[in-house]
Amino acid sequence: MKWPHQFPTYFVLVIGCSALSCQSPQVTDSVIDIVDPTSLIPAPSELHVVGGFTGPVNHLMVHGFDACTEASQSWIATWFADLGLSEQLANRGEQKTMVKASSHLWLDNDQDFAAKEGSYDLHIEVDGVALRFGDQQGLMNGLQTLRQLTPTDFWSEDFNGSLQPGFHWPLLQITDRPLHAYRGMHLDVCRHFFDVSFIKKYLDNLAFHKFNRFHWHLTEDQGWRIAIEAYPLLTDVGAWREASQIGPYSDQRFDSTTYGGFYSQDDIREVVAYATSLGIEVIPEIELPGHSRAAIAAYPWLSCQSESLPVATGWGVFEDVYCAGKDSVFDFLTTVLDEVMDLFPSKVIHIGGDESPKARWETCAACQQRMVAEGLDNEHQLQSYFIQRIEKHVNQRGRDIIGWDEILEGGLAPNAKVMSWRGEKGGLAAASMGHEVVMTPGKPLYFDHYQSDPSQEPHAIGGHNSLWDVYAYQPLSNDSSVSAFIIGAQGNVWTEYMETPEHVEYMVQPRASALAEILWSGARDSATFDQALQYHAQRMDQLHWNQATHHLHEAH
Repeated sequence: MKWPHQFPTYFVLVIGCSALSCQSPQVTDSVIDIVDPTSLIPAPSELHVVGGFTGPVNHLMVHGFDACTEASQSWIATWFADLGLSEQLANRGEQKTMVKASSHLWLDNDQDFAAKEGSYDLHIEVDGVALRFGDQQGLMNGLQTLRQLTPTDFWSEDFNGSLQPGFHWPLLQITDRPLHAYRGMHLDVCRHFFDVSFIKKYLDNLAFHKFNRFHWHLTEDQGWRIAIEAYPLLTDVGAWREASQIGPYSDQRFDSTTYGGFYSQDDIREVVAYATSLGIEVIPEIELPGHSRAAIAAYPWLSCQSESLPVATGWGVFEDVYCAGKDSVFDFLTTVLDEVMDLFPSKVIHIGGDESPKARWETCAACQQRMVAEGLDNEHQLQSYFIQRIEKHVNQRGRDIIGWDEILEGGLAPNAKVMSWRGEKGGLAAASMGHEVVMTPGKPLYFDHYQSDPSQEPHAIGGHNSLWDVYAYQPLSNDSSVSAFIIGAQGNVWTEYMETPEHVEYMVQPRASALAEILWSGARDSATFDQALQYHAQRMDQLHWNQATHHLHEAH
């Protein structure tokens, strides 16, 4: 492996010894490559490099293994197998009758660990590693750091032990605490659908970068992607569109291919369980009252006009939305949300709330009667009524709602959290009222925008958000009383122009790496981060991630 020239040299010539030092050296001319700890992404909040390295790790004794969850044990065993370590050694806890270990890993699940959710301490010494944590997030975050500290030569799926006598870890002490409680990434699976295997790969990348929230955008005008037992037509009809828009929006060109797909409830359970094992909370989004054409195509009575409409084939915003005047619509939505909440244990449910035209409500007799009955002055207040009625039901199930910043219009629901996408104005307004806020402004956190010269890039929806735009972003306000309610930020991936997993990967990385760092440690050392990305690119290659590589040869 060739080390990027920007980093200090960490190659070590070992003369006749396999530990940190020896008394009677004999020349063996072996070269050891040690991962530079400053290449960690996100950068740790506190890093102390002791100097030196462990002995060669080829048999690792794990202590405290039986205290880990079954899912964590499976992840660790798989990782060790990928490294060429004996799976037997990764699966026997404290037993002492095993093959002599070359190193030790102590997993200390300390329930009294007084630190933020997801925190961990990692100490690497000559004879082993100690990882202290207080929750599943902390365990996985610490293990991901240890994984990044492992030379990428040992990550290969073709590894067959030829690199023995083993890899080495640098001696160090890390005390790692996340700066922001909410570190999120989003994925739209409605404009284009992605199967469970890719969703798991996407989650792997989030965990690798210490994200702890996955916002799963499951319903839209162009497709309904989650099976609801009470309303089977949502997927029988709503999951499929007759065509898809292709090329630039202004061209208004369409193919003639039926397109769709959906997740069964077993698929959802599988994804949620997998995410939980990685320390990630999955937040489902069920859009309302707008972006609802797919549901209306399945059940026309959900709209004001009750007209039969197809699932939308083009992108954009459509006037047909859920009718706010029909109690049957609220019965439908509460039933849907009950099934969703049975599948997702998340503390919050995303209810959309964005881009909901009022034209149908303005001419709908039932909606106008609702406004009179509820003493509402305008359709913006009617939307607020709609959101608050849904919120009351969700709250009764012990959950909170989160929505796009349009839910501020007409009055914010009492317990709602706000996701600010139209800049930061809405988020700051909500925070000033004491509501928790996640910042996700289109500039710079929409990863569907171009990241480099558009003439050299695959077609995108527009805009320009470079890697360095993301890295420079500061989600907090200068007003500390407002910042107290800004719990983090999120990168959004809308997929109108991303038809394949490879295209999604290209748009996500390395911008997600930049977002991960500013949310985890708040580091703003662009020179060190730029250098770290050089090595991190090798990690992403080993993970078979189709990353963009502008940062490897562009000035910033």
